[in-house]
Parts: sequence; C-alpha cells; structure tokens
Amino acid sequence: MNSIFNMKNLNKRQIKNLRDIIVSLCFFIVLEIIEHFNIFSILDHKMLLFILYLIPYFIAGHHVIRKSLLSIKNRQPFNESFLMTLATIGAFITGEFGEAAAVMLFYMTGEWFQDYAVNKSRNSITELMDIAPEYANVEMDGKIIVEDPEDVPLGSVIVIKPGEKVPLDGIIIEGDSMINTSALTGESVPRHMTYGEEIISGCINGDGLLKAKTTRLYNDSTVAKILELVENAADKKSKTEAFITKFARYYTPAVVIGALLLAIIPSLITRDFMTWMYRACTFLVISCPCALVISIPLAFFGGIGAAGRNGILVKGSNYLEIINDTDMIISDKTGTLTKGVFKVIDVISDKDKNEVLKLAALAENMSTHPIAQSIKKAYHQDLDLSLVSHIENISGKGISGIIDGQVIHIGNASFMKDNHIAFSEINKPGASVVYLSSDNNYLGAIIISDEVKDEAKQSLDSLKQEGIKRFVMLTGDQYTSAEAVAKKLGIDEYYSELMPQDKVEKIEELFYNQTHKTAFIGDGINDAPVLTRCDVGIAMGSMGSDAAIEAADIVIMDDDLRKLPLLKRIAKKTIHISSVNIIFALAVKVLTLLFGALGIADMWWAVFADVGVAFICILNSMRTLRVQ
Repeated sequence: MNSIFNMKNLNKRQIKNLRDIIVSLCFFIVLEIIEHFNIFSILDHKMLLFILYLIPYFIAGHHVIRKSLLSIKNRQPFNESFLMTLATIGAFITGEFGEAAAVMLFYMTGEWFQDYAVNKSRNSITELMDIAPEYANVEMDGKIIVEDPEDVPLGSVIVIKPGEKVPLDGIIIEGDSMINTSALTGESVPRHMTYGEEIISGCINGDGLLKAKTTRLYNDSTVAKILELVENAADKKSKTEAFITKFARYYTPAVVIGALLLAIIPSLITRDFMTWMYRACTFLVISCPCALVISIPLAFFGGIGAAGRNGILVKGSNYLEIINDTDMIISDKTGTLTKGVFKVIDVISDKDKNEVLKLAALAENMSTHPIAQSIKKAYHQDLDLSLVSHIENISGKGISGIIDGQVIHIGNASFMKDNHIAFSEINKPGASVVYLSSDNNYLGAIIISDEVKDEAKQSLDSLKQEGIKRFVMLTGDQYTSAEAVAKKLGIDEYYSELMPQDKVEKIEELFYNQTHKTAFIGDGINDAPVLTRCDVGIAMGSMGSDAAIEAADIVIMDDDLRKLPLLKRIAKKTIHISSVNIIFALAVKVLTLLFGALGIADMWWAVFADVGVAFICILNSMRTLRVQ
C-alpha cells in the first residue's frame, strides 16, 4: 500500500486537501455516533444537528463551494462543483443533514484519489520522457563553464562527464564511453561510442569522459524536437476523445434539466415535494461526466507514454486509434526489413576489377545512397575528383557523367537498357547488381548484398497474430533481390524496381477497395510522399533525423522491427481500455439515474456512480502504461 500512496509524492495542495478530509471525517464519525445513539437528546434539536453537520460539510467542501460560485459568476454553471453543491444543499433542505455532509465528504475523498491517480500517471509518463538536459559543460580557454544548453553557440566544445546527460548533438572529438540511449530508443544495452562518431542529445554518458563539438543549436537538437513532438501530441485527439468532449457538453445540461423536471412534475401530482426533491438531488450527483472526461484522455495519454518508454514517439492519440484499425502494412525494403548495411561481395568483369571499382566510386562519390556508400568503401583509396564532371543522378535508375573524358553510366539493368548498352543481365538472388559502362561499352557488374534483419521474420509473424492481414513490400531494387527477401520473410505481395513516383502510384492502386486503415513503414527521409499518403506513416531508425521526425506520424527511434507489433499491442490495449471505461461508466450512470428516479438509489449510490466509477476508470486507464 505504501508503494501506491507514498506521502513523499504528494504536493502541498494534496497534503492540505487530505488533512481537510481526515478532519472532516473525524467530525462526521463523531456526529454519526451522537445521532445514532441520540446522545444529549440531539434528535430533539434539529437546528443544532443541522449546524453541527455544516462543520464537516464546509471543512471537506469549501473548495467545491468556492468553485461553484466562480462558475456561476463566469456563467458556466454546468460543472461538477456547481452540481455537487446544488445537490448537497438540496439534501440539507430535505432534512438529510448527515447524508449531505457524507456526500460532500466522500465526493472530496474520491476527487482526492482521482487527483492522486492522474498525477501519478502523468508523472510516470513525464519521468519516462525525462530527457531534457539541465546544463552543458562548455570548454572555453582551458576552463569549464556551466551554461544553459539553449545558450551554447554552434561549434562549441562541450565536456560530458560520466553519468551526465548529453546536452547537445555533436561529434566526439576526444574520449570514448558506453552511451545509454534507452530514454530515446527503449534499448537497454548501452552503445560504445568513440572519436568521430555522432552523439545525440538526451542520451546518458557511461563511465568515460567525452568531449564533443556541437553540430546543432539546442532548439534544433534531437532532444528539443522530441520534446516538442511529445508536448504537441495532446493536440491531436482521437475520435473517441472528441466524442466524449462533445457528449459531456450536452449530457450534463440534459441531466440537470431532467433533475429539475423530476423535482417539479411529480411533486405537483403527488404533493410530496421533499421526496422528489431528494431524488432530483440524486440525479444531480450522478450527472457529473468526470469518469469519461478524465479517464478516456488519460488512457490515450498512457498509451502514448508506454510507446515513448519503448522508443516509439506517437504524434497524437488519433494515430493510436488508426494503428488499432490498421490491417494492411506497406513497407520499404532497404533499411526497414533489411539492415541497410551494403557490402560489395563481387566484381564481375573481364577488365581490371580495381579499375572498374574506381570508376564506379568516382561516379558515386556525391551520392548518399547506401549502395553508393558501399562502393566507395570497397575501393578504400583516395579519389581524384578533378577527373569527374557533369554528374547527373537519374532517380531510381542510376548515375551518368564524364570521368577522365569517358562517358560513364552506372545503375540498374533498366538504366543500361534506356541507354542502349549491350550487357549480360546477372541474376543474383538476395543481392543488388550495379552495372557499369564507359562510352556505351559494357565494363562489368558490381554485386552488392544487404542482409535481412535478424528480427524481421519474427516481427512480421507477430504482426499477423496482432491482426495484420496484408503485408506489402515496395522497393526500388531489382526483382531478384526483392524476391529473395520476400521469400525469406514469407511476404506474398511485393513490387520491385519502383522509382519514388511509382511508389506513390502503387500506394494509390493498393488503396483501391481498401476498407480498413493502412500504415507505411520507411526511413522517413526518402519516402516522404508515401508517408503522407497513407493513413499513418511510421519512420524507423530515426534517432537524430529531423526529416524523419517531421515527415512521419509515428517515429521509431531505432531500427528494431519488434517495436511494430509492440505498437500494435499498445494501440489495441489503449482502445480496449477506453471502450471498457465508456461502457462501464455509462452503464452504471444510466442504471443509477433510473434507480434514483424510482427512489431505489439514494445519494450514496449516486456518489459511487460519480466518484467511485471515475476512480475505477482512472485506475483502469493507468494499465496502458504497463503494456509490454
């Protein structure tokens, strides 16, 4: 019990309210004993009993009464404070002094537990995303000066001591250490980082002393982008939240009107004003929609928090709802289903293979494509870039240019055919083949491999178990490469040799007659048009990538495909809990309203229907934080 309700976790307001509740409860118990046993013949002094019960009533409810007066002043009376005040005043008028005091006391007790539960939930989520650095150690003229990260200029040298948060994005210029990225990626195993590697703000340094040169200002840093995303997530509400907000706007006034009619019409018929006024007061207590208004957004907030704890940044609760309804996933291949770490495994040519590799490296020098990077890495010699001119990148095809006076073409088979180059097409399942020509004479081919991610098959199988019925792979790579990956992963539907515009057209074609939601998974940089076309775009491996954070609706900060079925589970659990809360809260309220009108339910029932149900729904909503 102590772990759940820890006094150290209470703020001043909560402590004061708890004290008021305890004092009020003590007064109430004493008065109940006096009234029950008719001590001092108290039942013969109704006015004295009324005054005595006002003491615990005001001690517990003075905050509620003050809020109700403010709501009247602001011409917005339909809130729970006004309704509870009106209901308890009605109970006093009907002579139910003890019940009036008890309703206010237990209403405040329930409100206190609600407040505690909500704060505990929000604090849990806030702690999960506690990545904002508080200071930066800046090295200036041989001295260390502690600065606010927002005040550190670009290109400054920062010192990161063991155990400190990395305050800014930068490049390590001295030292090596194990870096904990769990706050960003959910990955519990630290990564070893050393000279020349990029370090990301928000990570925690291990046992080594590091020096890094900042590459971004704080406002442009990874941690600032992530925190901005998390803060704005609440603005994008789900349909369920929007419905509850609209429902509460009409529900409360409707019940108040119902209570008024219940007090007046039957009283005119039966001439029993006190009985029907009491039942109307019961109506008012039940009318508060706080069980729905608090618990539903909290469930989605908890779902977003659970995702954030695992390195999945969801830009709004509406995207959790979409993921829950998604039954088709369209995925990029390179870097998403495969490791994206290309390696030259063979050069097929009757010419000097090293010369072929050199020409390819010169042509690909300005390209950032992973295949181009692998070719440059395979050559691993200095390049004379003065030999290169008129380079043109044909998207989805290849590169042409002039190198040392020769017209060079390097690219896929389609590119060779477009330029009428005679060549022998090579079939290498599971590998990409890059062809090279000089002055329209075929020189040879470079075979490049990319491995399927270790967890890919397991993740796709898990997605099927979570309700994904259709998985489609799109790639710009050659058919043989796409086919090999698809067979290994059990993907039945795949499309290869697609240029960026072809991917968008294929998406449109796949959308035809699609009744459920569709998600696209890619790197968030090269797939921006496709990411925005699908119902929800998911960018993977995006730690440190501004473009990915901007383009996608959901950002998975590392390359772990196992996060996809986890995201689906979080979304399903969030929607399930929200639905249970709605059904439970409405069912209890409708029954209590009916029983209250018939005189079966008294105000004790009403308090449970309001505060008790709200508290149960809030506790249920907190379960979203524990999704594994």
